[in-house]
Amino acid sequence: MLMLTVVAFVVALGLLIAVHEYGHYRVAVACGVKVLRFSVGFGKPLYTWRPRKQRPNQSTEFVIGAIPLGGYVKMLDEREGPVDPSERHLAFNTRPLKARAAIVAAGPIANLLLAVLLYSLVNWYGVSEPKAVLASPVPGSIAQQAGLIGGEQVLRMAADDEDWRETKSFETFRWQLTRAALEGQDLRMVVAGASGGEREVRLPLSSLSVKDADVQMFRRVGIIAPWTEPVIGDVMDGSAAQKSGLRKGDRVISVGDTTAVDGVQLRELIRAQLLDGKPVTRTWRVEREGSPLELQVTTEVKTEKGESTARIGAFVGSPPALLTVRHGPIEGLWNGVVRTWEVSLLTLRMMGRMVIGEASLKNLSGPLTIADFAGKSASLGLTQYLVFLALISVSLGVLNLLPLPVLDGGHLMYYLWEGVTGKSVSDAWMERLQRTGVAVLLVMMSIAMFNDVTRLFGST
Repeated sequence: MLMLTVVAFVVALGLLIAVHEYGHYRVAVACGVKVLRFSVGFGKPLYTWRPRKQRPNQSTEFVIGAIPLGGYVKMLDEREGPVDPSERHLAFNTRPLKARAAIVAAGPIANLLLAVLLYSLVNWYGVSEPKAVLASPVPGSIAQQAGLIGGEQVLRMAADDEDWRETKSFETFRWQLTRAALEGQDLRMVVAGASGGEREVRLPLSSLSVKDADVQMFRRVGIIAPWTEPVIGDVMDGSAAQKSGLRKGDRVISVGDTTAVDGVQLRELIRAQLLDGKPVTRTWRVEREGSPLELQVTTEVKTEKGESTARIGAFVGSPPALLTVRHGPIEGLWNGVVRTWEVSLLTLRMMGRMVIGEASLKNLSGPLTIADFAGKSASLGLTQYLVFLALISVSLGVLNLLPLPVLDGGHLMYYLWEGVTGKSVSDAWMERLQRTGVAVLLVMMSIAMFNDVTRLFGST
């Protein structure tokens, strides 16, 4: 798993950085700027080549660096060194304002276009996803108070200011739910019960505090998984489940006096089967090969981050019912554009909320978390890895458009000033702004690394 994580992380970074820098490179060449070096990675060059056939006035050196945490495109520029008078027209700083702005903006735009392509590929190829059938809501949650009981299939949904959208799968539902919750919007749903008949349900998500956008947010909403059968899956050797006589395939009818409705509710019943941090024995009624059976099940207690939770050491719940979601060429492309736009807006809003204190800085992630998710998504299959790449590509594109001096967005801010005032930013102000930008980025990177260590190693 470690090797898969490393490979998936390096491939992801290499691809996203190469696409970003290629955007700068390709537009620079189109605008008549001479590109001296195209590098993916920093540090000591691992591989260098110079293609024999290059475009007119170009002699670009292509480099793969030892440290895969960035890249750059070095262009001919009078501000960075002497330029031969015969090549002055090829220097970046001599090009018109529109050309310079286009070259700088091309990198982030390339990442956003890559995200559109990746989302579209997933839409065209198709992906197996759970049906949009809801599990039992968490007791006392928003979903339970709204009247959901579990087993309902979501047919359509819409935020307050949007039109109805067909809900094709549980992943579609979860994305719409996440977007509405983070944007502070109520969510309307049309659901069909197990016995038939449609009804509208309204989730008042605008009242939800989303300072920490984590799994606890979904627990407060109350919908954390699709519906599954309350059955026992693989049982670990020496576990509490095995010691209590549970077997793979047992269908749980009740735990104590509580009827087991589905897999999610059964997991909640197990989690609650402890008293004062100690395991509890309860009578379980199960169905085994068509016959009822009573077992005395004693849980075992696991303590994580100071919280005690009961476990039985077995997989709980059947695999959810799946369907293949696939779109045609035009619909798949359009959905890719829409998803990229929605993720971009959501990313910007979350960043804005972190700046003004409405969202926790714990939501910042660094390379360790990205590497962890890269490995997990790769282990789930190609489509999940492509979705992960698309998400990171959007984040990279949006981040680089922020108006921080050391980022592409900062340079665009300089050009906006130049376009409005007719003169460029002075060298003194440029130096001050660059130092401020570096300081802000270092703070952000430090927070992200701290969050990474906290998430992966359980620090507090």
